[in-house]
Amino acid sequence: QLQLVESGGGLVQAGGSLRLSCAASGRTFNRYAMGWFRQAPGKEREFVALLIWTGGTTYYANSVKGRFTISRDSAKNTVYLQMNSLKPEDTAVYYCATQNTPNQWDSWGQGTQVTVSS
Repeated sequence: QLQLVESGGGLVQAGGSLRLSCAASGRTFNRYAMGWFRQAPGKEREFVALLIWTGGTTYYANSVKGRFTISRDSAKNTVYLQMNSLKPEDTAVYYCATQNTPNQWDSWGQGTQVTVSS
């Protein structure tokens, strides 16, 4: 069983920055990728960013490209989401997730709230 714990959310003014962390524990040895999703009130959960664990290739949603950066610390089994130039429309609950095989999201964290004030 794989456990994911997110942290780092909070309240920030527009234009500010936050860094989210997602620590993985348990069965991490067959992980293919880790990523971030978000869900705003009344909206569906949407993809934000993905990092392929072997090699470090990254992918981003167009809405965050150039502002958000996904990275990892392999020794800590942790993935980060650095969020800069935050906008009110970035307000959402942010979730960490993992893939054991491509395009199959297997495990999810509990989410962390990010609120951007205008």
